[in-house]
Amino acid sequence: MSAPIPLADAQHRNMASLPEAEESIIQMTKKYNILILGASYGSLLASKLLMAGHDVSLVCRTKTAELINREGTRVRMPVKGREGLVEIDSRKLPGELKAITPKETRPEQYDLVCLAMQEPQYSASGVRELMHAIAKAKVPCMSIMNMPPLPYLARIPGLTASELRACYHDASVWDGFEPGLMTLCSPDPQAFRPPEEAPNVLQVGLPTNFKVARFDNPAHTAMLEQMEADIAAAQLTVNGEALDLPVKLKVHDSIFVPLAKWAMLLAGNYRCVLADGMRPIKEAVHGDIEQSRQVYEWVTGLCVLLGAAPEDMVPFEKYAAAGQGLLKPSSAARALAAGATDIERIDLVVKLVAAQQGLHSDSVDETVKIVSGRLERNRKAAAEASKKEEEELATVN
Repeated sequence: MSAPIPLADAQHRNMASLPEAEESIIQMTKKYNILILGASYGSLLASKLLMAGHDVSLVCRTKTAELINREGTRVRMPVKGREGLVEIDSRKLPGELKAITPKETRPEQYDLVCLAMQEPQYSASGVRELMHAIAKAKVPCMSIMNMPPLPYLARIPGLTASELRACYHDASVWDGFEPGLMTLCSPDPQAFRPPEEAPNVLQVGLPTNFKVARFDNPAHTAMLEQMEADIAAAQLTVNGEALDLPVKLKVHDSIFVPLAKWAMLLAGNYRCVLADGMRPIKEAVHGDIEQSRQVYEWVTGLCVLLGAAPEDMVPFEKYAAAGQGLLKPSSAARALAAGATDIERIDLVVKLVAAQQGLHSDSVDETVKIVSGRLERNRKAAAEASKKEEEELATVN
C-alpha cells in the first residue's frame, strides 16, 4: 500500500560512512498528532515532523508496519557543504512514530491527515473504508500527491470539479470530503527507495521544500504555520554538530502555488512516456527545449488564467536547469513500462481543465493520447494474462 516514490535522479552512495545522528534540537509550542497514509514518500514528511517534536502515525501494510515499529525509519539526504548523506533515524527523534494498518486507524484521534500515496491506491480494500472514515471525522487533510484530490480542485473558483471525475481511478473515494477541509502540498522534494534496502529506508535525491496552500479555516492554516516554524527551527545533532537539514514546509496563502508542479509534469515527466518505450526526464526536456518551453509556458498560462499570480509559478529556466540532472525516466514512465494498468493522470486533468477554459494544446493532447494508449495496452495484456491463468487453473482442477 506504500506509495511509489517520485523518481529521483541521484546515484546510490556508500552508506557505510553515514554519520550518526545523535538527537534533534527543537523549540516548539503545541504538539500535534499527525496521520500519514503511505510509509514510503510519507516517511520524509514524517521525519521532518518528528524532528520538530510532533507525533506521527504511518499507515501501511502489516509487514511494513511491523518493520517500522521494530526498527523505525531511515531517511537519508544530502546536506549542503557536507560529503555523503546524513541519515535521520526516527528512533532518535523527539516525536513518537508508530506504524499502523488501515483497520487499526482511528482518524478522529488526529489533528491532521496527510495523503502520501499514489491516487489509484486510495480505492484499495481497507484504504477505501479508511478514507470514508476520515471524511466522516472531518479531520483537515493535506495531500502530498502530484494528483490534486477532487475536493481541492473544487476550491478553485470557476472550475467545475465534477467534470474531472474521469481523471481518477475511482472518483467516488473523494465524495465525502469537504473542499474546505482539503489542501494540497506540492511534493517537490524527490526521493526514492534504494532497491537494495528494506522498506523503511528512503533516500532523498532533490532536497527541495514542500509548498502547501492554506486551508479555508484560519485555525487549520495556523496549525500548518506552526508546523512550518517548528520544522524550520529543528536541528539534528550529528557527531556533535547541530545541522540545519533541508526540506522545509512552506505555507502559502495562494491556493495556486501547488499547481506550479503541473507545468513541470507536463513538460518533463509525462513526455518521458513514448508510444513504445520511455526516455529520461533530461532528454524529454532538453531534447527539444523550445517545445518543452512552449508546453511549460502554456500550462503556466492556464494556471494564471484560473487565478494564479505569475509569482506563484516557477520560471521555466529554473526548471530546465534542474532538469539537466534528471537522468532517469519519470516514475510514471517507469510504471507504464513495467505494465502498470493505472497511474496518476495529471496530464488528463490539465487537458480537461484547459477545455473548460476554451483552450487546448496539440502537444498536451498528444501526450494524453500516448499515455492513454499505453494504459489501454497494459490493461489488455493484464486481462489476457488473467484469462490465461484462469484457463490453466481450470485445466488443472
